[in-house]
Amino acid sequence: MNAPTRQPPQSGEIIVRAIPFAFAENIDPTWHPDRREWSHMANGASLTMPYLEPFLIKTVREALKKASNPQLKQDVHGFIAQEGNHFQNHRRYNEILKRNYPELADVESELAVDYKRLQTKSLRWRLAYTAGFETMTMGITEWLIGDRRNLFNHADPSVSSLILWHMVEETEHKNVAYDLYQHLYGQYWPRAWGLVYASWHVARSSRKGYRRMLKRDRLWNRPASRLRLWAMVIRFLMKASPAMLRSLVPGYHPGKVTDPEWVARWTSAYAGLPEDAIPLLDTSDPEIPAQFA
Repeated sequence: MNAPTRQPPQSGEIIVRAIPFAFAENIDPTWHPDRREWSHMANGASLTMPYLEPFLIKTVREALKKASNPQLKQDVHGFIAQEGNHFQNHRRYNEILKRNYPELADVESELAVDYKRLQTKSLRWRLAYTAGFETMTMGITEWLIGDRRNLFNHADPSVSSLILWHMVEETEHKNVAYDLYQHLYGQYWPRAWGLVYASWHVARSSRKGYRRMLKRDRLWNRPASRLRLWAMVIRFLMKASPAMLRSLVPGYHPGKVTDPEWVARWTSAYAGLPEDAIPLLDTSDPEIPAQFA
């Protein structure tokens, strides 16, 4: 008997996928052997998730109490569930990172203090930060999916699949924080500042982690490594900045932004998997097709 499969998602539906990604205990933290700096940039971002995403969840949960739109309330619950699954998977991976880089525990302590400080800000400020971060992730999603051949070909399938699954779900709930902010406040300048501050803050937080890892690997002070790192940072800025800039245009709404076609292919492929399957991508294929090994 074949295992049951899922139903394909409806347009605009936020699907909660409790995927227990598994990571080998001996996984190489430089999970892309040809792109060590990129590997650690992504590792640094992963390290922030168990602190950033609970902050986002707490913020929208508090804002939910003030919301009156039934559909928006439903969407917020989907947002919370998806983000909860994200940081739990990242936390499992981060535990393996810390075995190789024990100094990352200090970075986590700094992140915990930092987000506890931000939790004391007003709800409007925190919701603007949340909407700003979610806007920034749309640019990251476009970059990671559009440039997946360079970023994930021949990389570890489990980490690559984790990252790209995360990005798929970012597109599914891309409207939620923005709509919630507009529903409760709607002021332009606080939202614009939230975008700028959140983008800077998360980038700075991620840098704390990847700097420590590159130092332990004795790459941080090597000119060639630093050049590769800055080339990747510049590439990120060039790819992600258009999404951030267009969000500052009057009349902007994230729902007007067309998602990468690869996202729809991923969701359709996932819907065809058995219920207990983990969606691992084939990173040996240069196209990184939206189909699972």
